[in-house]
Amino acid sequence: MPENPEKPEEKKPATKATAPKPTPKPTRKAASTTESPAAASGSGSAPQTAAAATAAKFVYDFHEGNKDLKDLLGGKGANLAEMTNLGLPVPPGFTITTEACKVYLADGAEPPALRDEVSAHLDALERRMGKRLGQADDPLLVSVRSGAKFSMPGMMDTVLNIGLSDACLPGLAAQAGDERFAWDSYRRLIQMFGNTVQGIDGELFENAIEAARSAKGVATDVELAAADLEALVGTFKDIVARETGRPFPQDPREQLDLAVRAVFDSWNGERAKLYRRQERIAGDLGTAVNICSMVFGNLGPDSGTGVAFTRDPASGQQGVYGDYLQNAQGEDVVAGIRNTVPLAKLQDLDRASYDELLQIMETLETHYRDLCDIEFTIERGKLWMLQTRVGKRTAAAAFRIAVQLVDQGLITEAEALQRVSGAQLAQLMFPRFDNGHKGDLLARGIAASPGAAVGKAVFDSYTAVKWSRSGEQVILIRRETNPDDLDGMIAAEGILTSRGGKTSHAAVVARGMGKTCVCGAEELEVDTKRRQLTAPGGEIVDEGDVVSIDGSSGKVYRGRVPVVPSPVVEYFEGRMHAGAEDADELVVAVHRLMSYADRIRRLRVRANADNFDDAARARRFGAQGIGLCRTEHMFLGERRELVERLILADTEEERDAALTELLPLQQRDFVQLFEVMDGLPVTVRLLDPPLHEFLPDITELSVRVALAESRQDHNENDLRLLQAVHRLHEQNPMLGLRGVRLGLVIPGLFTMQVRAIAEAAAQRRAAKGDPRAEIMIPLVGTVQELELVRDEAEAVIAEVEAARGVALKLTLGTMIELPRAALTAGQIAESADFFSFGTNDLTQTVWGFSRDDVEASFFTAYLEKGIFGVSPFETIDKDGVGALVRDAAKAGRATRPDLKLGVCGEHGGDPESVHFFHEVGLDYVSCSPFRIPVARLEAARAAAASPPAT
Repeated sequence: MPENPEKPEEKKPATKATAPKPTPKPTRKAASTTESPAAASGSGSAPQTAAAATAAKFVYDFHEGNKDLKDLLGGKGANLAEMTNLGLPVPPGFTITTEACKVYLADGAEPPALRDEVSAHLDALERRMGKRLGQADDPLLVSVRSGAKFSMPGMMDTVLNIGLSDACLPGLAAQAGDERFAWDSYRRLIQMFGNTVQGIDGELFENAIEAARSAKGVATDVELAAADLEALVGTFKDIVARETGRPFPQDPREQLDLAVRAVFDSWNGERAKLYRRQERIAGDLGTAVNICSMVFGNLGPDSGTGVAFTRDPASGQQGVYGDYLQNAQGEDVVAGIRNTVPLAKLQDLDRASYDELLQIMETLETHYRDLCDIEFTIERGKLWMLQTRVGKRTAAAAFRIAVQLVDQGLITEAEALQRVSGAQLAQLMFPRFDNGHKGDLLARGIAASPGAAVGKAVFDSYTAVKWSRSGEQVILIRRETNPDDLDGMIAAEGILTSRGGKTSHAAVVARGMGKTCVCGAEELEVDTKRRQLTAPGGEIVDEGDVVSIDGSSGKVYRGRVPVVPSPVVEYFEGRMHAGAEDADELVVAVHRLMSYADRIRRLRVRANADNFDDAARARRFGAQGIGLCRTEHMFLGERRELVERLILADTEEERDAALTELLPLQQRDFVQLFEVMDGLPVTVRLLDPPLHEFLPDITELSVRVALAESRQDHNENDLRLLQAVHRLHEQNPMLGLRGVRLGLVIPGLFTMQVRAIAEAAAQRRAAKGDPRAEIMIPLVGTVQELELVRDEAEAVIAEVEAARGVALKLTLGTMIELPRAALTAGQIAESADFFSFGTNDLTQTVWGFSRDDVEASFFTAYLEKGIFGVSPFETIDKDGVGALVRDAAKAGRATRPDLKLGVCGEHGGDPESVHFFHEVGLDYVSCSPFRIPVARLEAARAAAASPPAT
């Protein structure tokens, strides 16, 4: 395989007489005293000024670096240096640091000292190789490759065969003993240099190659003879001259300098910026540039190229894995021009090189203490190591390998936790489609919530619930969802919308429930009235037709696609046991790491659960209580009529009657939750919906009333309801009559809920249970609001305790979800037993964003422009929202040292956010049941990564 993972290597010939000698194994050197602040700190730093740059060291020989200098030397350069220092056969070379790139990008020119440093290292390389760049009879050729701290495959530029020119091409042909190879090397240099460095449209070169193949009547480049390639070089030169207004550069040093600048420039190329946004890589890190003497694998049957893995990156199994291609360049392997052979076949072709490679693989894995991805070339029987890196792997392989390395004594359990992630665990938990299927693809949307779901298409929640109760599996299809669709979303196997994105209602709720979801499938025309959708090609899916949606890829299929269940979910559900004789190896690995995670994490993990089923699943998944029970979800469906009666009540008697009917229903809900969470805390949030969610749509109701009047068929209830809707209509209901305001405006509402909680707790105590209820007052902005509600709640609790003859020990706290609440947390803590940070609304109010609206207007543009690296609704905004959480936690505990602190927003299950909550000292995070294992793992990873207490 190529020396460079981003772009294929072209292994050009070096002579036996002047092939580079293996580097003697030196003692590893310490980092230079001129190492940049970025390298020392492990993060990007501000670009240096030209004055400061003159004192810096910008070029490191491979033997001067080591694997810990990725900030300074990039991942590729650091690992080449490490292999050099291990005494492995690495072609000699040197690395230009990321600091030089930062200066170049800031100033528009290289640091003044860079040219002289490059010259000094190039002179040393030429002396070592015994030949010079551009030498007529035996030229030194080098590659110029990017190498950022984090791998960015294919995102930045590379140029190979630097140093080749008209003057030295005959010498290359003579030394290689192959004139065809020399011309092929030259045309590749011109093509790559022209496209990468000079900005020439690559299609011009490809069209010329195609014309040469057609003229010769051959299908592949390898069938072109030396004369054909010589003619092609002439054509390429003409393209360069025509497109740039100057001949192809013949000065080898000019080629080198221009290539280095091209690599620097590629850091800010559009594809690189897009990749960094997607992978959350900082934009100020810069790229290093690696200049390496070239070795070649296509000099005959005793040469070749390949890639090796010290373990199977797909499964994690130990063994010999990789591919080899005899008499080939790296790009031949990548392009699939010829079929590779398994790496084990190399022992029959070149036993000495095979044995040496296996020894090196063992050396590297032991040294890096991890799976290593290795690229190598054999040049006329001599093995050369072109690159190594800690290899990428599947989620399943990550867990298996981490446990294997612990068993081998290479890493500790704490280190093993750092080798896996919550995102990988989530991947293992979602069901998936069989990769071998051939489905009827209808469209592709946004992969909003991973997993695979199959069911009959339904276009409203009522039908979804009805069919689901009849035993049917359904996919709920909507243009977009809203809170009224909750029942249907719960009943459905998956959700498909033609609008919205990853932070839309459908996406957020689906992820919270562990439901598969595809959003924003704009190609699909959803007609809910006709109960059908139309695909781009005119294909129609009617209600009842089976569809399959893939939340991991965003693909939507007609018909049933086979689904493979997740053994990891079976394990968490308790249906598969890690200790069983036939236990899945992956399940055993997950069990071991999760068991260790639970022993070391400080953060407790609770669930956001509103009903018995969610709570029961949460406990099976390891929840240590409920951190958010949203009582508004208990008022939907059949109970909605009671809420409408409460809102329409004109007299105290009417209001009390409605509350009296609601009380036993609420009490029954809480008894179920306290029973399933017996002995664990249950935080019940009092009613907090925008009031309009309980009322009919104003337009729909107005039409209904108007039609009734035209028929002289008056409905008194509809008229009263319309009057109430007009009276309570708000321009922005999310910032209107909700939360604590609703409880203060509608007398008896909150006290009814508190009474239901207290009565349920007393009922469980009578049944010898251990209920631990926490009552949370939502949307508090001032301590006076909290004091009023608390006084009423304590009076109700005291009544129940006296009537039942039991001490309930209920606690009362508040949800910090408004900036003012966070800023006055010290005052609010005087009347609160606990704070739970509602980061969903806190993010909306801090940013001034309506989560349901921003995606459709400007959110995508913000992400594309790099204003956001990731949505602040997915990962907490540490500088804004996070700062309020940090300060509020500090102020609250200054007032009340025993104040319990938690978080119950969506961020409670986000891996990066969990680390932040650990850092600021919260007591627990709360998240949806499906994300509990992820939060447990990430809480432990945060603890393992934290410095020990002093």
